[in-house]
Amino acid sequence: MTITKDRPDLLSELEAGISRLASSDIWRDHLVFQSRFHRYSYSNVLLIAAQNHRATHVAGFTTWRGLNRAVRRGEKAIWVLAPMVAKRTEPAEGDEGRIIRGFKYVPVFDISQTEGDEPPTVCAKLSGEDQTNLFDRLLAVAGSIGFTVEDHEFGDTTNGDCSASGRRIRVESRNSPAQRAKTLAHEIAHALLHNRVDDRALAELEAESTAYVVCRSVGLDPGDYSFGYVATWAGGGAEAIVRIKTSCDRIQKAAAFILRSLDDGAKRPGPLVATGSSRARPLSKQP
Repeated sequence: MTITKDRPDLLSELEAGISRLASSDIWRDHLVFQSRFHRYSYSNVLLIAAQNHRATHVAGFTTWRGLNRAVRRGEKAIWVLAPMVAKRTEPAEGDEGRIIRGFKYVPVFDISQTEGDEPPTVCAKLSGEDQTNLFDRLLAVAGSIGFTVEDHEFGDTTNGDCSASGRRIRVESRNSPAQRAKTLAHEIAHALLHNRVDDRALAELEAESTAYVVCRSVGLDPGDYSFGYVATWAGGGAEAIVRIKTSCDRIQKAAAFILRSLDDGAKRPGPLVATGSSRARPLSKQP
C-alpha cells in the first residue's frame, strides 16, 4: 500500500528542497563549474548528439586541463564548428573590429571521456536498501505498459535510459537498491510522458518530479538526488519552481498512474494519454 500523503504537498516539498539547494555553497560551486563550458549553438548541439548521444559536458583539451582533468588516451573526439575570426582592415565606428570569415571543425570531448579531479555535484546518489521492494513492483508496472527492463553497466555516470522505439528501459546494475528503484520510477515516467523531445530540460524535470512523488509516496526519500537533478536541468531556484508549477498536472497524472498500478498489483491498466507541450526524444538519459 502507498503512504497516503497529499501529492501536491510532495511537489511543494520538492520546490522547497530546490530553493534550499539554490542558496547553498554546493550550488554556487556547481555554477562555477558549469560556467567553464561553452554555450553551443543549436547546430553544434545537433552535431554533438549525432556523434555521442550520451554527452553531457563537452570541452576542448585546454578547458579540461584547466579543470585538472585529462582526456583518456584513445578517446574519439567529438567535432563541432567554431568561428574563424579575423580583424577588419578598416573597422567601422562602434564595432569591435572583428569579422567572422567562416567556420572550422574543432575537437571536443565529453566529461565521460576524461579523468582527474571530480567535478562538484549537486546530485548525491542514493544509498541503502529498497525497503519497500519498489523496484520489483515497478518492474510489473513497466511490463503493464509494454516496456522491458534490463540491468546494464553503462561505463559512465548514466543511471538509466529509456528507448521509446525499442520499448526498453535499462538501469545501472551497480547502483544501490534505493537508487535503482528511483531510477526505474524516473524512466517509467519518461515511457509514459515522452515520445519525442522538444524540450529536454522540461522532460527531465517532469520525469524526476514524477519519480520524487512516487518514491516519497511509498516511503523512499530521494530528496538528496532529486533536488539537484531537477535544479540542474531546469536552471535552479525560481526557474525550476516555475517549471514544476507549469507541468504540475502532467507530473500528478503520471505519478497517480504509477501509484495506482502499484496499489492494483500492476494489473494491466489503460494507457496514460500524455498531453501538453513537453515531448522527449526516443532515447532519454538520466546522468
